[in-house]
Amino acid sequence: MKKLYLVLLSCMVALCVQAEDGHWLWLRYDTLNTAKVNVIIPPAVRGGHENVTTPTIDIAVRELRMFSKSEEVTLKIDKSLPDDEGFTLTELNEKRNYIIAAHNDIGLLYGAYYVLENERDCRTHCYPTPAIHRHNAPFYKLRLLNHWDNLDGSIERGYAGKSIFWSDSQLSIINSKLIEEYARANASIGINGSVLNNVNASPKMLTTPYLQMVKQIADILRPYGIKVYLSINFATPMALGDTETADPLVPEVAAWWQKKADEIYKLVPDFGGFLVKANSEGQPGPGDYHRSHADGANMLARALKPHGGIVMWRCFVYGANHKGEDRVKQAVSEFKPLDGMFMDNVILQTKNGPLDFQPREPYSPIFDQITHTPNMVELQITQEYTGQSKHLVYLGPMWQEFFEFVDPGKLKGIAGVANIGLDRNWCGHHFSQANWYAFGRLAWDPMLQSEQITSDWLNLTFPELAYHGWGPWMEQSREACVNYMMPLGLHHIFKFDHHMGPEPDGFIASYPLEWCPVYYHKADSLGVGFDRTVATGSGATAQYREEIASMFEDIHTCPEQYLLWFHHVPWNYQVNEFFTLWELMFEKYNLGVKQVEQMADRWQQMKPYVDEQRWNEVNERMQQQVQDAREWRDVCLKYFGSFAGVDE
Repeated sequence: MKKLYLVLLSCMVALCVQAEDGHWLWLRYDTLNTAKVNVIIPPAVRGGHENVTTPTIDIAVRELRMFSKSEEVTLKIDKSLPDDEGFTLTELNEKRNYIIAAHNDIGLLYGAYYVLENERDCRTHCYPTPAIHRHNAPFYKLRLLNHWDNLDGSIERGYAGKSIFWSDSQLSIINSKLIEEYARANASIGINGSVLNNVNASPKMLTTPYLQMVKQIADILRPYGIKVYLSINFATPMALGDTETADPLVPEVAAWWQKKADEIYKLVPDFGGFLVKANSEGQPGPGDYHRSHADGANMLARALKPHGGIVMWRCFVYGANHKGEDRVKQAVSEFKPLDGMFMDNVILQTKNGPLDFQPREPYSPIFDQITHTPNMVELQITQEYTGQSKHLVYLGPMWQEFFEFVDPGKLKGIAGVANIGLDRNWCGHHFSQANWYAFGRLAWDPMLQSEQITSDWLNLTFPELAYHGWGPWMEQSREACVNYMMPLGLHHIFKFDHHMGPEPDGFIASYPLEWCPVYYHKADSLGVGFDRTVATGSGATAQYREEIASMFEDIHTCPEQYLLWFHHVPWNYQVNEFFTLWELMFEKYNLGVKQVEQMADRWQQMKPYVDEQRWNEVNERMQQQVQDAREWRDVCLKYFGSFAGVDE
């Protein structure tokens, strides 16, 4: 492992000199090899041995020796500090010498990365004053990436190449160097868990050959403080021919899962647990046997509990059981009656919005309604509905918006659907890296402001762009995306299946209606929008806590950005003192295009401050974004204008 790490770092230095291809993300440290690093481990922790460290401490030592601008750093295990993965930084003297102390080794590694990031961020030989004498610990214990990677190497909603974990060529071969680079990047921003495969899981995932690969991956990730988790197909024992049913109340099925859990933990003693998509979009689940989500989740939870594992049960469900019910209501309808019936090692994992990762949604009312079962939020880092890594859309403002409505303290964890693939720059678009970084920072501290994260990422990744004011363009990019795609609460008017491009007239009779764009905007000669009020519509507003419900219910108090989400609004409705609904829709679509055109023009001015390769690659995608934004505007205004009775 040590030899591999040194080769990795040597290659990094060589590549950074030759080209700026984006591979080194925000970890662009100058190699100094000047810092002296001491390690203090109390005798009680050493167990009587003189020099006992861990692979994690060894990584922290190497990182600091090679890259720190400090003269001397001491890493100290201090069992009096909280056992929370945090660290405390203490200044020793005026020579930039200090102590990083932590209860355990992963806290020391996080402290080391904090030091290195702040030393680079300040752009001079300075020490990282923000954490001096303050204990810095993650807000959430669970900070996970969910990889939607398939065993053949493809990635569902992946826009940066094939999987870094799986391949259709060789079952037993993994790219250990690349996976260690991945682990290093995650540790640097505090991510501590990886779900290695797609929620639409293959039963083969739990066969012994693939579990042997999971062990190899876990062994690489472990020193960086990262546990592995697996998405599972609920019908796996039946699909593999080991049982005649997958009914969770059949003893034979429960016994199979218990035996499988024992096998997994023998290979991976710190295995995190299962992520489950059940009875959703054709995936099998307990509902196939007229059992509840609690029946299914608890059966798995009992198998994992002796080993300390958890079940993350996704609330993304809709379909036949709710015929005629507004799709955005279906998760609450299904899970509210089960609240409090789950075992204590089950966590409900819910998307930030009630629909499906739209450029803008109100928060999911699950977070108001489920009060006796632990919740965690699922965010989408990969840009399925926000330009698919062809558009520059920075998602920090979206996630900050979510936490303005949902109390972070009511959640037990945070998961992000990863945007990572085999592309040399990891994420397809160089600026899509910022979304990976922002997710990690918010998982550590959900109270952080998006502007601060933007500034930090730019200083680490494109320092000259930070100096020349590129941050505000990143900050407005998500709002621009909303404007040119679906302003004022419009939603899900994408082209079928691939979700890239506009199709507001989309309707296929053989498809479920709730997959069709016309279901969501309901445009007619009178107006546009989905009436979700209690008074005249689907009643979805009632699923929110009272003060939010009353705000959404009343068209006069409903925020403009959610207007067409909750109300069917007449075309001539006076939204504000300046615009009717149609006039404001026209204004928003044109504003979105203008914002992208201005961003593209500004990028031309940034050419002197960015290396040629990254500038060209971003410029190519930005020109496409301009064309795509114009297409969205033109298609949508023509379509909706035909109902409003106006010319395009």
